[in-house]
Amino acid sequence: MGNLMSMMNIGKEIERKLNSVGIFTPEDLINTGSKKAFLRLKHTHPNVCLVHLYVLHGAISNTDYRELAPETKRMLKIYSDGIK
Repeated sequence: MGNLMSMMNIGKEIERKLNSVGIFTPEDLINTGSKKAFLRLKHTHPNVCLVHLYVLHGAISNTDYRELAPETKRMLKIYSDGIK
């Protein structure tokens, strides 16, 4: 068991939101996946935005969310737009 804030991109606020949807450890986030975790967040915290999805994806892939590949960002945006 670990601390979510030990993952890249995860700060106190996103950790709090993840905890509120049942994600408490890096393992929980990895097993849930960025898209499913984002969907849970979106249902509980409607104000989460595309950047949150980038942050989650980056945390799982150990990549700064600002450095995600353009194609990855495009695919994540398509996913995010589809759940609005």
